[in-house]
Amino acid sequence: MNLILLVVLTACASWLLTGLLRRYALAKSLLDIPNERSSHSVPTPRGGGVAIVVSFLVGLALVDGVSVSVLVALIVAGAWVALVGFLDDHGHIAARWRLLAHFAGATWALAWLGGMPALPVYGVALDLGWAGHVLGAIYLVWLLNLYNFMDGIDGIAGIEALTVCLGAVVVYTLAVPGVSPSIAPLAWLLAAAVLGFFVWNYPPAKIFMGDAGSGFLGLMVGLLSIQAAWTAPRLFWCWVILLGVFVVDATVTLMRRIMRGDKFYQAHRSHAYQYASRKFGAHKPVSLAVGAINVVWLLPLAVLVGLERLEGVIGVMIAYAPLLLLAIAYKAGARESQEI
Repeated sequence: MNLILLVVLTACASWLLTGLLRRYALAKSLLDIPNERSSHSVPTPRGGGVAIVVSFLVGLALVDGVSVSVLVALIVAGAWVALVGFLDDHGHIAARWRLLAHFAGATWALAWLGGMPALPVYGVALDLGWAGHVLGAIYLVWLLNLYNFMDGIDGIAGIEALTVCLGAVVVYTLAVPGVSPSIAPLAWLLAAAVLGFFVWNYPPAKIFMGDAGSGFLGLMVGLLSIQAAWTAPRLFWCWVILLGVFVVDATVTLMRRIMRGDKFYQAHRSHAYQYASRKFGAHKPVSLAVGAINVVWLLPLAVLVGLERLEGVIGVMIAYAPLLLLAIAYKAGARESQEI
């Protein structure tokens, strides 16, 4: 199928399905009720991320030129993680079982993608063998969970996915034009699936994504980064740079909570973006600021790495340095009584 048509149809399907899911959630009273851990104040339907899952996976099966191994990796692992998230949205799955399920999905996908490729580090192709594959699984599970952690205010997860996926397309087009048609369609498709949902989730949100959608998105961007690295290893660092806002905020918050002895797996609202939304009294400026950082700061650095004008690890360090300062400035991981 023509890619442009498929992207348009995917976005429209996601938009329509999100609307239907919203009506269903309202009819069945499947609402996210605000509590002391919430960043919102109005009961809101949840579970809209299922629209992203369904529209992307259907589109993935229709896109031309995708290998069987990539299809099996993304469709099976993505559907599995989404199912686990869906069940957790509608009940409760203990954290240890969710984590085991996440590692199972990541391991399956890595096995079909060929594991982690050798990555360029200061000009040397670093191949860690089985240790690299284990680190790859940890990387995927961390992205899956941090995307869940960062989906806490209206629009932020959608803006992140849109700017990261479209940023990757820009990098592919400029840095690897010869092979871009073989890897860019999946980034286009994921962006389209997110866009349809985002129309409903733009602040003030009419429906929330839920764990099914956020975990699925985190896994997909991780798998697309590994798929790209098998094509051109430096592209892995480009994805890591583009994901910087979410990676830094979630990692700093988690580390501070662990060091303080908190039950880090419990719900909280001590991420930097959550403190920022309370400081500004609204979700929209914070979500839009994340998009602006991705486009104005992180995308140019990712392009430089893609063009081999900047070494990948150095590019990541340069990209993350001001993000780390921002996370500290906005009290990422601080006790929730320590407002800015």
